[in-house]
Amino acid sequence: MSAESLQMITEDQSATISFLNDALPQDGQPVEVIETHISRIFLAGDRAYKMKRAVKLPYADFSSAEKRLATCRKEVELNTPTAPGIYLGVRTITLEKDGGLALDGQGTLHDALVEMRRFDQSLLLDHIATSGGLTSSMMTSLARAIVGFHRLAPVVSANGGAVSMAAVLKVNKAGFATSHVFSAKEIEELTGAFERHLARLAQLLDRRGLAGKVRRCHGDLHLRNIFLLDGEPCLFDCIEFNDQIATTDILYDLAFLLMDLWHRGHPEFANLVMNRYLDETDEDDGFAALPFFIAVRAAVRAHVIATQAEDAGDRAAMLTDEARSYFQLARSLLHRVPGQLVALGGLSGSGKTTLAEVLASRIGLAPGARIIESDRIRKAMHGVPAETRLPKAAYRPEVSTKVYQEMAWRARLILAEGNSAVADAVFDKPVHRRMIEEAAEEGHHPFSAFWLEADPALLWQRVAARIGSPSDATVDILAHQLAHETGDVAWPRLDATQPAERLAEEIMLRIKVKVLEPIPCQPADCSS
Repeated sequence: MSAESLQMITEDQSATISFLNDALPQDGQPVEVIETHISRIFLAGDRAYKMKRAVKLPYADFSSAEKRLATCRKEVELNTPTAPGIYLGVRTITLEKDGGLALDGQGTLHDALVEMRRFDQSLLLDHIATSGGLTSSMMTSLARAIVGFHRLAPVVSANGGAVSMAAVLKVNKAGFATSHVFSAKEIEELTGAFERHLARLAQLLDRRGLAGKVRRCHGDLHLRNIFLLDGEPCLFDCIEFNDQIATTDILYDLAFLLMDLWHRGHPEFANLVMNRYLDETDEDDGFAALPFFIAVRAAVRAHVIATQAEDAGDRAAMLTDEARSYFQLARSLLHRVPGQLVALGGLSGSGKTTLAEVLASRIGLAPGARIIESDRIRKAMHGVPAETRLPKAAYRPEVSTKVYQEMAWRARLILAEGNSAVADAVFDKPVHRRMIEEAAEEGHHPFSAFWLEADPALLWQRVAARIGSPSDATVDILAHQLAHETGDVAWPRLDATQPAERLAEEIMLRIKVKVLEPIPCQPADCSS
């Protein structure tokens, strides 16, 4: 336990711990106890029982049995909707007339437990990430689960916006000061960069607060608090002990997961989750704030782990390195990188979407570029999920023109905020190519475009093999495209038979001269 927790203990729970070790059903196996800074979790048979530590901290008050019982009830209430069948209820520990303790007895309240159904720890997404088992389909399902959770989250009008983020930065600054991992100069520089970025984003954050984007969220949304239930990602273990901490901009809630994925070396999945989330929500206005939100999340982890390193004994060096890695991630995101637009064109089956998903995480700051995908925009315009097939009428020329106009409009908005985008569409008509080119030219933004081509036989093979794709292209549609005159395509051509990773590397080499190295955000640049 940390020195902070030791100083805030309000009751001796040793008798309760001893009682639980004997009283909980064990199936002949000893009870296993997992300790965190605010809880003890007793693993017994097919059940897990969580007991709050009797502590009073600045952010959590478990100083009485009544408060611990109330918090247990709230934990079950908040987590049951997202993890059905896992949170089974609340158990009480009572002090009986004979002086002994009992589970759900008739005596006075002594303590409380959250009863949960145990699940295989290998189903936790942090375990799956460590073993290399994360997949694109899993990340798409996860993004949709978070979208559903945020849509139902209660709007909180009295807490949020720039003032709320300023309070987080204040806590971060104080947290860094309690450790010796970072120098005073490092802390001062990081704090200053955060304050300048907050000033630049203040109006955006305030607008989002007024628009109902600040809600009672999960608050602790990282891979260790997500598991697979019947193959689908489920959120659990949200922050139940402090509404203020959990009440945030929904994109700041999402940013914890994006930061976790990025820090673990999975930028492609962070970018995919971000894009799938934005595809299904009305949150593109907040895209510009995501690097800042991710940086704040990284800074929180940095100061928490740095504090743990202070009294970690032989683990101090490891924790110090980990804290510094989060610190460096935060610092790297507090730069200004000019936005740019990359367009990928080619006939159906040329691999544009696969390449876009590989490429997007490599452009700009975390979480990477926004993907503007014609197939998903067309489905959204018709109000159906991306995987739903549309009738032929949805592909009439006038409808396709509206799709390309929407793509260009979105690109303009993203570029105007200084961010980057990857446009993914067939672009087989000169007028459509010109639309996306003008989106960048009007603001004098860097623009690159590439045309993917391959032998028709390979295109046919790829299109015929598609299952569950947002694209409605069939071999008949491909045949029509092949017979159609595309005009003079001036975009550089890429060999679509090459792996997407190799093509992405080639593109990055070609556009490198158009990307400035990240430069520290100066006060003059960051003013609103």
